[in-house]
Amino acid sequence: MHRAERTLRELGRSARRAASVAALLCAAAAGLAAAREAAPATADPVLEAHVMRLSNELRCLVCQNETIAASNADLAVDLRNQVRDMLRQGRTDAEVMRYMTDRYGDFVLYRPPVKATTWVLWYGPAALLVGGGAALVLVLRRRSRMSADAFEPDRDGDEAGSSSGPAQRG
Repeated sequence: MHRAERTLRELGRSARRAASVAALLCAAAAGLAAAREAAPATADPVLEAHVMRLSNELRCLVCQNETIAASNADLAVDLRNQVRDMLRQGRTDAEVMRYMTDRYGDFVLYRPPVKATTWVLWYGPAALLVGGGAALVLVLRRRSRMSADAFEPDRDGDEAGSSSGPAQRG
């Protein structure tokens, strides 16, 4: 009798696992069936292409590595809608870009202009690289001029190539 009870318990566990797997598969299938491609925001493909062209020039202020055309952040969606509305009102590309830079600064531009306030953006990385390279050269030159006494000696057993060499067996 004990053996039969164990078999029934195992069948119950297997049935629960199968039901769980079936429920997960049904939920996944329902999700796939409901998924569809996003509808364009306007029926006018020319306007939508114009919005996307301008959106590719504006940085997502949330993601910072993406344009508002590529980002799905709420702010990026709002900015795309704002660009679309401004273009519907008949504003030019320059007016839209000026509005965005007046409101968010040059940082909103994916390619900010080279001017006094953006020099750090354009030349900062190169200056840091040159400065780091110069510091490395100075440190290495100073170390090469120092005598061996200025450095701590290696302790026996710390390094594989220590001066004591490998132990020999007799």
